[in-house]
Amino acid sequence: MIIRERFAQLLQELNKGVYEKETELSLSLLTAIAGENVLLLGPPGVAKSMIARRLKCAFQDAKGFEYLMSRFSTPDEIFGPVSISLLKEQDRYERNVRGYLPDSDVVFLDEIWKAGPAIQNSLLTVMNEKLFRNGDRELHLPLKLLIGASNELPTEGEGLEALWDRFLVRIVSTCIQDEQTFYEMLLDSRNQQAALVHVSSPITNKEYEEWQQEIDKVGCAPEVLQILTLIRKGLHAIEVPETNLNHDVYVSDRRWKKILHLLKTSAFIHGRDKVEVVDLYPCWHCLWSDPVEQDKIRELVMKSLFAQFITRQEKLREAIVEDLKLVSVRYCLEHAARTNDHRNDGIVRYDSCYYHLLNHGVGNTFIFLVDFHNMREYRRQDTPLQGIIYKDPQQSKRTIIRVYNGQDLSDIEVLDKVSLYRINKNLYINGVPYPMEEVAFNEPIPSMDPKSIKRPAFHDYEKEVEQFIQDLSVFTFSLKDNLLLSDMDKKHLEIESQALRKKTAHLRVDIEKIRFTEE
Repeated sequence: MIIRERFAQLLQELNKGVYEKETELSLSLLTAIAGENVLLLGPPGVAKSMIARRLKCAFQDAKGFEYLMSRFSTPDEIFGPVSISLLKEQDRYERNVRGYLPDSDVVFLDEIWKAGPAIQNSLLTVMNEKLFRNGDRELHLPLKLLIGASNELPTEGEGLEALWDRFLVRIVSTCIQDEQTFYEMLLDSRNQQAALVHVSSPITNKEYEEWQQEIDKVGCAPEVLQILTLIRKGLHAIEVPETNLNHDVYVSDRRWKKILHLLKTSAFIHGRDKVEVVDLYPCWHCLWSDPVEQDKIRELVMKSLFAQFITRQEKLREAIVEDLKLVSVRYCLEHAARTNDHRNDGIVRYDSCYYHLLNHGVGNTFIFLVDFHNMREYRRQDTPLQGIIYKDPQQSKRTIIRVYNGQDLSDIEVLDKVSLYRINKNLYINGVPYPMEEVAFNEPIPSMDPKSIKRPAFHDYEKEVEQFIQDLSVFTFSLKDNLLLSDMDKKHLEIESQALRKKTAHLRVDIEKIRFTEE
């Protein structure tokens, strides 16, 4: 059985009789294979301890250890009592670790932040190096996974930062959200959530050791590093929803190193020899420090995954918009020539497409030539046109005025909405006249010949759009094929993909305008 099928079968068996715990189980199993630690944050009664019991079943002959921490817990209760016989007979201070944490493969420590300093200090080495100092000996632990649980974040100022950082994967575990699933849980007569499950092909210790060697050999695609850079930069300005303020989410270098190791483990269990972009989405569980950051960080990771398509779509949109401007101006000038309309003669054109308004703002306001030309002379009984003022996306210091005809404004920064009308060579904005910049008195009047506007270079935009949609669909499918994704994760990815498809579909309207105008 190939590794992907093996992992999928393990997840299926671990999830039997469990409701809405796919994320906890899948990421905990991945983390166990990677040899890291998981924190489950959530209220009592949401099956946090069950996760540890189930994970123990994934490993052959695995030993488990569970303990509910309190401020009165002692190291003896976690790491084993001191051997009185060795202390008396051989003067050796050594713990009897059998049946305690140092002897276990899967450990569950509830209310982890209530551990005292002596326990915390030992846990740091246990979690990071898998080592425990027992008297004068250093024990290499069989520990595969340590799960910490709490219903609260560690209290600031109590020295818990190092312990908190040791939990690579952090999951908020909640009650069942879907109502139908809730009913199914209520009516399920089985008690499988509390019981151990049968796993047909558990992971042996030999396999586990071999897998560690194989994981170390997994490479990393260059585009993955580029996306990690996007995510890392984005974390410096995460908006906190409750305050609408940006703050820097700190992720240590050690943590980034461990995240990449986790991604290598993901690639390995999917049967790949290097980390690909499709492995990245679940890493958002490793980046948040406060639950309020979760949604924004998940969104950042998702946007970074689709960054190549966002950039590609934007370039396509810019090219189509520029070509549409050119064909619109040509059509406008050709119409002016046919109708002997000389109203625009002598007005200076900028970038072939714009007229410059004098005395407006700081002197950097322009109106689209076609909009100004198509305005008929205003009469008192006429209703002014609606207009918008926005920043030029290509030139941030330039402000553009356009007639508003219900076009999509989601991609532009609208500064103001105004009323517009024209009298001769003046544009009236909210009733105030602004003249267009004309050529100097002693300069020749530029020709309004449409031949002065170059035809756009030929592009088969329809074909480019179809290819974009096809590539996006293939990419989205590959992302959703990740075994570690929950149904909700897949839903979020599909929503992002659909938003990109919708924006691309809007481009077809402009493509049709280009074709119609050229014909």
